[in-house]
Amino acid sequence: MEVSTQSTIQADAKVKAINKKSTLISRLRENKIAYFSLWFLVLIHVIVFLGPLFWKVSPEELQQVGALTSWSLQHPFGTDDLGRDVLARMLTGGRVTLIVGLGAMLCSLFIGTIIGACAGFMGKAVEAILMRITEAMQAIPTFFFVLVALTVLGTSPVMVVIVIAISSWMEIARVVYGETLKWKQYEFVEAANASGATPYRILTRYIIPQIIPSIIVAGTLTIAGAILTESAISYLGLGIQPPTATWGNMLQNSQQYIWTAPVLGVLPGIAITIVVLAYNFLGDGLRDALDPKFVKK
Repeated sequence: MEVSTQSTIQADAKVKAINKKSTLISRLRENKIAYFSLWFLVLIHVIVFLGPLFWKVSPEELQQVGALTSWSLQHPFGTDDLGRDVLARMLTGGRVTLIVGLGAMLCSLFIGTIIGACAGFMGKAVEAILMRITEAMQAIPTFFFVLVALTVLGTSPVMVVIVIAISSWMEIARVVYGETLKWKQYEFVEAANASGATPYRILTRYIIPQIIPSIIVAGTLTIAGAILTESAISYLGLGIQPPTATWGNMLQNSQQYIWTAPVLGVLPGIAITIVVLAYNFLGDGLRDALDPKFVKK
């Protein structure tokens, strides 16, 4: 009887997953901006991560043409104040910025999912403690927390990822908490509980898979916030330090040349803006596409 019940539960979950997968792309296509943002982000990531394989100019090498030169075939975006190739630094800086954003997002998802799922499923004392911790963290001004933490702990790339993640998991935890409260009332969860499944198995096999769409949307929006945070702290000189290039510290280095060589600030500024906007548009589109109440207009 137990084996039959679990087989039925797993079969129902597989059918739901197939239906969601088959309709996700078609629903996402309904939102033209989100669908364009998806492919735009794919293109940006391909350029940033594969570009250095083709554009082999070192981002740290001082070029013979000198400093603050305009565009040319040899240096399409010119050189910066030290004579380094701007295109090479945009590619390298973009790679670092996107990796920091992705790393911070994954860490935030891990922390937020565990805390939110445990609070929603365990209830009582565990719920009270974990949600009060979440609310206390939300009461701390995020940006000032990041600045103080990096000032004390250092500004290595790993530390930047950890600090941004610690400051941004709370919204994910609240989303997962609410979804866990909803799904644990469903009959297939009660059936799994009645069949003797452990709390860990119920969470990992039956509840969290149902929350994955909400986690994906939250992660998409979180990576946009992480990129903005990294760029802001790097602009203030408290993020990843030169000579390692990021779009944020490229902005910081270019501010004194905004009138004589505006391209030094415009390029990383535009890159940050359009990538963050694309992630936000994609997140909004995924939220609509993964919403079970979605109605085609």
